Amino acid sequence: MFDSTMIVQSAVSAFNNAALLAPAFFWYAVLAIPLFVMVYVYGGSFVERIGWTARNIKERVSVTTVIFTLAWIILFGGNYNVLRDNATLLPFMVAAIVFVCSLFVGSNFKNFKLPKFRGAPRRQKWFISFVWLLILFVIGLSDTHTWWGPILQISAFVVGLLIGNRAKNEMRPIAGTALVMLATTVAILMQPEFFRFGQLGALTPVHILFLIFMAMLVSATVALRNIKPVGFIHHSAFVKLKWLARFITVLCMALFILTESVPVFLGMTLMFFILFAMSIRHATSLPERIDEKLFAITLGVFGVITTLPVITAMGILYWISLPRSDVWRQVKFML
Repeated sequence: MFDSTMIVQSAVSAFNNAALLAPAFFWYAVLAIPLFVMVYVYGGSFVERIGWTARNIKERVSVTTVIFTLAWIILFGGNYNVLRDNATLLPFMVAAIVFVCSLFVGSNFKNFKLPKFRGAPRRQKWFISFVWLLILFVIGLSDTHTWWGPILQISAFVVGLLIGNRAKNEMRPIAGTALVMLATTVAILMQPEFFRFGQLGALTPVHILFLIFMAMLVSATVALRNIKPVGFIHHSAFVKLKWLARFITVLCMALFILTESVPVFLGMTLMFFILFAMSIRHATSLPERIDEKLFAITLGVFGVITTLPVITAMGILYWISLPRSDVWRQVKFML
């Protein structure tokens, strides 16, 4: 009766049953709605006060999002002992995300200078060294399930910073942030219980719906940023190809709902990209700044999934800095 295995299994089963009916991340977002409304109403004044302008807000929002994602991926993960697979690839996936985040931050902070202490250069050096050691110590503690775990995470962070700092150009803000958000979403789907997203892979319809939204929004943002409208092929042939792409995309969505599989999720994301890219290629022109508007929405959804209201707030701040328009009417041609 008091066997430790039975106690743990009973607790996990009870928690899993509760999670099936109460997706915590969604209710956190519902409770944060008053905060989001305040950001929407007063965000313009806040942005002006901190010196963000229409010229630099895209870079500032992207860097802030990546920094908070890096901190979240390091601090918010649970114990590796809760994983249902002892031979998990999650440590390597987390290290890859840490590398990309640090690469992005390093490439965008080349000219950043810390404030100096007057008359105390030695104290400043000790302070900077202490901060770096503390950061590396925390990163190392994020993966202690094996002896090489801390080495892997710290190496990914340091190498990413060095490469980013040595790079000639900064990573593109929207493309780099979209890559980080997609990779983080894949990591969450790999092991939902590790990130407190769902228990034992049992995801509710709300979980799955938001994951599909993420795949759709990231694909649309990347397609809009990289595909140019040129009036692709004859209209009748385009209609047939588009219906074929729609059918395969819906099939991938159905398979993902049934399996909750990472490969199926990636295949669904690819099909979304192909569908959107085909529509964009066939168009003769694109609505003004529609890619940035979808990027702002993507930030909002990503902040909800990761229970990071600050990222959702970044999306709202970016949204209110863009010209107003009927976004749904502008993006219908992509579906």
